[in-house]
Amino acid sequence: MQRFIYADNAATTKISKPVLDAMMPYLTEEYGNPSSIYAIGRKSKRIIEDAREKVAELLGAEPREIFFTSSGTESDNWALRGAAEALKAKGKTHIITSAIEHHAVLHTVKALEKEGFTATYLPVNSEGFVSVSDIENAITDKTAIVSIMFANNEIGTIQPIKEIGEICRKKGVYFHTDAVQAVTHVPINVKELNVDMLSLSAHKFHGPKGVGIFYLRKGVRINNLLYGGGQENSRRPSTENTAYIVGAAKALELGISEMEKREAHLKKMRNRLWEGLKDIPRCRLNGSLENRVSGNLNVSFEGVEGEAILLSLDFKGIAASSGSACTSGSLDPSHVLLAIGLPHEIAHGSVRYSFSEDITEEDIDYIIEATKEVISKLRAMSPVWEKIKNEE
Repeated sequence: MQRFIYADNAATTKISKPVLDAMMPYLTEEYGNPSSIYAIGRKSKRIIEDAREKVAELLGAEPREIFFTSSGTESDNWALRGAAEALKAKGKTHIITSAIEHHAVLHTVKALEKEGFTATYLPVNSEGFVSVSDIENAITDKTAIVSIMFANNEIGTIQPIKEIGEICRKKGVYFHTDAVQAVTHVPINVKELNVDMLSLSAHKFHGPKGVGIFYLRKGVRINNLLYGGGQENSRRPSTENTAYIVGAAKALELGISEMEKREAHLKKMRNRLWEGLKDIPRCRLNGSLENRVSGNLNVSFEGVEGEAILLSLDFKGIAASSGSACTSGSLDPSHVLLAIGLPHEIAHGSVRYSFSEDITEEDIDYIIEATKEVISKLRAMSPVWEKIKNEE
């Protein structure tokens, strides 16, 4: 059997067995509708509230500040649309975000611009960091919300969220962070971070796909994204997915409880990978080596196409990515890599490796060997690489 190494955990993670075991009763015997008043329904409702309390405790929030959604994307949309629509009547029609946000944020802001809102897309430096002073200077008396992601999904850069939150709180502006890639990798306490809204997605930390978490600080008034029944305190209607909510809470609990040991291992494996790849001619690390999510490494190789690299690695049993899985069908280079200053031709030759705790030194060494072979083979066939060599 061919060796297989999954190195695309930033796209999705494998559901863990303890999480699946926690979910199974609510997929089989305990299937009651939580809105029903009979015993099996009341039990489902109680289980959901237990999960809400657990998530709130883990994030430093109050249970009534936690809402369960279908995804991180829905949570992002709710934060942006909800705040924008609620504050429009007060003349607050300005939104601030960064050039490297996930498309769940960027596309929502673009849609709001078509509805009469204005937006500022802040630049980032060569490592993908947004400037806190740029945010402060961009805030006006018309600003409704600032949305800056906690950790970038492509290059792993971790933003100064606490400092940004302090500025927004001082200016009286709502602050939202997409923490989908950060949670279980860095400590998160919503009160200490000064965030008003925060988005999570369970399948990024070994939970099930199809369930998200949304933190909405008490006292922050935003409009609903959906309308219908009275579920989730009448804020997010539709019949609750009990099993997936249980799975999300269990995955978050396990991910946070094991974080310190796991992150130390991932950082060691990430650095081992970079040490093995950095002697490849004309390759570069994208993002900061230290101030990034531990299990993320994004590298550009000049003279080759990212898609060809990925297909060749796949042939060797390695699953990696060239950027966000949500835009993998696009032929355009990553907007994140362009924003940090890479030319199109270099951005096209980028690979993102992202790991979970089961990665071993042997796996890393195999990835290094396979990547070197793939790059050498592709460059031998590339007229672009010949041109680069002749220009040296």
